[in-house]
Amino acid sequence: MFNNLKRIHIFITVVESGSFSKAADRLFISKAMVSIHIKSLEDSLKVPLLIRNSRGFVMTEAGELLYNDFKETFSNIQTSLENVVEKHHSLTGNLRISSTVEFGEVFLIPIIADFCQSHPDITISFHADSSLNKLVNEQIDLAVRLGTLNDSSLKSRKIAHYNIIMVASSQWLLKNPLTSLEDVNSAHWIANSNLKNPTQWTFHNKDNHEFKVNATAKFSTNSSISIKSMVKSNLGIAILPEWIIKKELTDGDFIHLFPDWSLPKQDISVVFTGDHRVRLKCRSFIDHLVQHINNLQ
Repeated sequence: MFNNLKRIHIFITVVESGSFSKAADRLFISKAMVSIHIKSLEDSLKVPLLIRNSRGFVMTEAGELLYNDFKETFSNIQTSLENVVEKHHSLTGNLRISSTVEFGEVFLIPIIADFCQSHPDITISFHADSSLNKLVNEQIDLAVRLGTLNDSSLKSRKIAHYNIIMVASSQWLLKNPLTSLEDVNSAHWIANSNLKNPTQWTFHNKDNHEFKVNATAKFSTNSSISIKSMVKSNLGIAILPEWIIKKELTDGDFIHLFPDWSLPKQDISVVFTGDHRVRLKCRSFIDHLVQHINNLQ
């Protein structure tokens, strides 16, 4: 019984790591020992769990059933053990947090620094990444994400929101004057390739009239910082978070286009894996984040 529980833990680690080698590193055992434990588990159950191929491995139907039945059990055990320790001591251990580069630099890292002042025994690993795919495989504890979340398998908590606005550089506007909102459909657009429809937007004014933009991207990039640089280089118009371009707006380098028309506010959410019990150190950081983050309006 005990041996099989240990082997199931190793099996779950292999699946979540994506490879035998990464699992071995996390478990502090050799890759060969990982293989031995997986083979012993398969022999005990008399059914194959993993099929190796040139890209790594795939789970069999039995493997998927075993993983889905036990992953939450082991996560809860680990959470309970950590909470027992943390409730009787100061917060300890490593907290792995991710966000976009831009949001991390402007907001998250200063909040992390303040949190560490209150909890000096916590170590922080910050990952600058906008993808949620690595949340499980890279064992990220918390991910701060901007905008709409599409992955319903992940748990999340909305902690704030912010404005996005349509802008262009003042220099670009001198050569490409926009006399009406309709003109933006034929303008040069700089698109965010992370978005599904980066040049389709619905604006509303104070009378709740609606205007739909359905433009074509001339330039695109997957980084808000790069979009800002393209706008600054007089390449066209773009939609950007207001907080990322405050200085350019104040200095007059960027112009907020048609400010009587607005776009929906965007959510800031903290995302974590689907186990129903959140670890104490994660709850503590989320509470700290909610308390200290500015409401970006």
